[in-house]
Amino acid sequence: MKVLILNGPNLNLLGVREKSVYGNRSFEDYFEELKEAFPALELTYFQSNTEGVLIDKLHEVGFSYKGIVFNAGAYTHTSVAISDAIRAIDAPVVEVHISNVFAREAFRHKSMIAPYCKGSISGFGLDSYRLALQYFERLKPKQIGFNV
Repeated sequence: MKVLILNGPNLNLLGVREKSVYGNRSFEDYFEELKEAFPALELTYFQSNTEGVLIDKLHEVGFSYKGIVFNAGAYTHTSVAISDAIRAIDAPVVEVHISNVFAREAFRHKSMIAPYCKGSISGFGLDSYRLALQYFERLKPKQIGFNV
């Protein structure tokens, strides 16, 4: 089962920026652990700081992959275009955040993408990704639903 992990803006700086919030590990290192932990899933990873590039990636894989784990970063709270892209594709998307967005600034409490995602996970550090992948790992092929 093909699953994309898609990271948005500033997540290329994991392990470097705001370590008290985001930890001290790069996502690339963590991704290697995820591939080992989920051998039944064919995992790919992509990161961009650019909204249009993220939308292009959603369009590229959204009709052929069985799932997408998406940390849209700050675009979560601002991007109607990404929200529309998620709504337009077939692959179920699980929204993830490393920090607990509800324990942060008020503007982070609203997600533009959540209504079109299968579910949302936040506040568990990098393990938020692991929890999302567990969802996809436990699905039987016929259980994979498409966005409404």
